[in-house]
Parts: sequence; structure tokens; C-alpha cells
Amino acid sequence: MIYKLIKPNSYYDSVTLMLITDEIKKKENVEEALVGMGTETNKGFLKELDMLDEELEKTTPNDLLIVVKGENIDISEIEKDVEKLLKIETEEEEGEKFYPTLESAVKKLKNANIALISIAGEYAGYEAKKALDLGLNVMLFSDNVPLETEIELKKYALKKGLLVMGPDCGTAIINGTALAFANVVKKGNIGIVAASGTGAQEVSSIISNLDSGISQLIGTGGRDVKKDVGGLMFLEGIKRLIEDNQTEVIVLVSKPPHEDVVKKAVELLKKTNKKHVVHFINGKVYEEDILVGYTLEDTAIKASLISKGEKVEDKIYSYLDYFKNFDFDLKAKEEAKKISEGKYIRGLYSGGTLADEAMILLQNDIGPVYSPSPINPEYKLEDINESRQHTIVDMGEDEFTVGRPHPMIDFTMRKSRLIKEYFDKDTAIIILDIVLGWGSHMDPGGEIAEAVKTAREKSNKYKCIIANICGTYDDPQDYFEQKKKLEDVGVLVFPSNASAVRFAVNVWKELGR
Repeated sequence: MIYKLIKPNSYYDSVTLMLITDEIKKKENVEEALVGMGTETNKGFLKELDMLDEELEKTTPNDLLIVVKGENIDISEIEKDVEKLLKIETEEEEGEKFYPTLESAVKKLKNANIALISIAGEYAGYEAKKALDLGLNVMLFSDNVPLETEIELKKYALKKGLLVMGPDCGTAIINGTALAFANVVKKGNIGIVAASGTGAQEVSSIISNLDSGISQLIGTGGRDVKKDVGGLMFLEGIKRLIEDNQTEVIVLVSKPPHEDVVKKAVELLKKTNKKHVVHFINGKVYEEDILVGYTLEDTAIKASLISKGEKVEDKIYSYLDYFKNFDFDLKAKEEAKKISEGKYIRGLYSGGTLADEAMILLQNDIGPVYSPSPINPEYKLEDINESRQHTIVDMGEDEFTVGRPHPMIDFTMRKSRLIKEYFDKDTAIIILDIVLGWGSHMDPGGEIAEAVKTAREKSNKYKCIIANICGTYDDPQDYFEQKKKLEDVGVLVFPSNASAVRFAVNVWKELGR
């Protein structure tokens, strides 16, 4: 039976509702539940669970939905439980202070100089402008912010000598303080400017795991380096690192920037005596005296070597060079022999940059890759929920996250998609990213392991599942515990995205299908 309740014009943030959903699912007789806003993403998820009816279909993103599947459930009692949990979520917790307005917070926290804003995109610009007026730098985590609002905010910030990191900026580390999704990295002399959230996390984590460290990590949001915005914050970030006494090596990480942004960035690097590594994903730098990283891990390793005063060779570095006991080719042969059906690689990512890198590496080795946001527009998926041939999906894309928490926080949709892909007769290999650090789910490996275990228990077919752990050995989730949970259910775990993808390609080639 499906039980439902619709509360019109009752907006709550998606993370709060995700936590409440988890609590409702624990109740007796409840098989499945969703407490969330009436967004297209949530309605699509309900449809996939066969829990969507005509009345729910008509709801709007401002309507709160309480939908439960099970037997002998009193929906009025569920409603009371939800209301009780909503009240708990708004109470003051020990060690934290809650203020009714931004102005009142600034008045009390006199030394504050950054506001981190994470609200619905349609309202985020207004709050960001308010923060700038109060003299605060802004980290704008919100997505779905209009492009014209982004441009207006960044131009205004530059006039005031302030930064606007974002919108859709997921990662920053300023003076040792991690903001939003960021890892516990060692302190050091490498500064990063990134128009790429998980790209910055991958690079900074590998640097830290190689015993080098980060001085500053300035995020900009992916649109910043496009033609319309013109790299306003990307270029400002480079200037800040040039002026920063702690920074000796500058690393630039970005999705393909507009050529004008590339030229201006290169000019800035040439004017400083600070060393550098540049990695533009699927983009190119033609200047001979600019040191280029060809993958995220290659970029991180080169930066680490430079920071230690070691020589950088003219090659693409692999993190696996540091793991001499892993016989890459032999393991690929063993995996290929176990795969009983399927001939395609399917990637289910929570990190957009990691998904992009996977697409590029796969496309270079095995041919076309389909995606909701493909490298080649010709291979755009008609339905984001249905894979086709080789497919890479970034489940952190706007289409999946409107009205829902990011998949680094809420694993519900990715677990469901993983099981679906496992049962697809065309799937041979599944690639995943496991992102650790502040802001992320506290047991991502356990969440994925649960889905893998369910899929394997219900299927008599073997599919190769590969994961990259993006994180440091000091992250709160415990890197090695996460690795063990995945390996206990037969997931092959790699220390970088590039090495995970390379292994997937090798297994696919061994299949010969």
C-alpha cells in the first residue's frame, strides 16, 4: 500500500528532509519512504519506485511530500513524527549558534569574513549580495543560480576587493579551514585555484597522501571560466596565490576554460617566479614553458614533486607507481574471466569532474561514451535514467539534485541506479567514486557496499565493480575502513580516478566483446 500526505507551500531544505526520510524508513512495516519537496527529481524517483500517482504528479517544488510504502501504516502518525523531527532539526545544538538573519550573525561574530551560502538557487543571489554588502567574502554552494546573477555578483565583489566562490562551488580550503566538501589535507606550500570541485578534492587529497600539503584552495564554480563570466574569480584567485607568502607552487584545475581565460591565466603565471602545474580537463595549453598535468593524479604528483624540490620528468605519472605489489594486468585478466555477461562500462559518479575525466579517458581508449552531459553532443542520453552502451553519469548534475541533497550526502538514488545497472544484461563493468571528507556522508563505502551486496545476492551473474576513493588518510570516515568495507563485497578499490578507469579499460579489453 502507498500512503501519502501533501503539504502545499511548506519549504524545507533537502538535507534536513533526507535525514528525516532515513528515520521514517526505520519504522516498523515501512518498506520505502520519501519525505521531500515536489521536484521533478523526487517525482521521478517515486515513479521508479512505483509510488507516484496523478495527485503527486501535480505537486510543485514548494510542496512537501510525505510518501510511504508498506502495510498497516497510520499516515497521521507518520505526519506527527515528521513534524516532531522538523522541530528537532531547528533547535540549537551544543556548540553551535543559530541566528535568524545574516546581519545578526555578523553583529555577533565580529571577526567573520566568509559567508557560506547553501539555499535554493532562486534566492541565493539575494543572500550573496547581502553578504558582500556586509563585507564578507562568499562561498556560494547553491546551484541553479542564474548566469546573469553570477556575473553581477562577481563584478560587484571585485569592486569591493572580495571573492565570490561559486555558484555551484563545492570545495574550498582557506587558511586551513575546510568549507563545504573538502578533505583533511596536510598544510604545505601548494596553492590551488579550481573551477572544479571534485577535481580539486582529487588533486589535494593525492598531494596530501604523498606527504605534501596545501596552502590555499580557492574554488570558483565551473561556469566562471566560460566565455560569459570570463574567469573573473579564476584569475583573481591566481593573483591571490601569487601574493600569498605561504604559496610556492600554484596548481590550476579546471573544466575546459574559454581561450581568453587560458591566455590571461598563462600571462599571470609567466609574470611570477612561483612554480606551477596546469590541468584543464579536455582543454589544452600550448605554451611550451607551462607545465601541464595530463590527468588529475598526474597533476597532483607533479605538484608534490615540485614542492619537495624534486625533478619532474616528461611523462604522465601514475599513483599506482607507488603501489609495487599490485599486478595490474594479471588482475584485469582474472576479472575478465569472471564476468558472465555484458560488454559495456557504466560509471555512476557523484563528482562532476571525476565523471568528465572518466569520459575523456574512456573515449580515448574504447570509443564513444554516452552521458547526460557528454564530451560529444552526439552521445547525449535521451533519458538520463536509461544507460546506453558505454555510459558515464554524474549524479550530482542539476537534473538529479533539484530538491534533493547532493549524492555525496544522500546515496539513495545512486544505490538504486547501481542495482539497476547490475541487472542490465548489457553491463559488464561498473565504476564508482567514493568521496570522503567534511560534508560527505560519514559511511559512503558502507552505503555502496550495501547496494553491491544486494545486487549480488539477487543476481547469479558476476559484474566487475571498481571504485576510486577520493580522500585522505586523515579524513573523518577512515580511508582504510572504507576501503575494507568495499573490498569485503568484492569491489576493486583504486587510489585515483585515472587508475580506476585505466583498470576498467584493461578488463574491458580482456573481455574481447
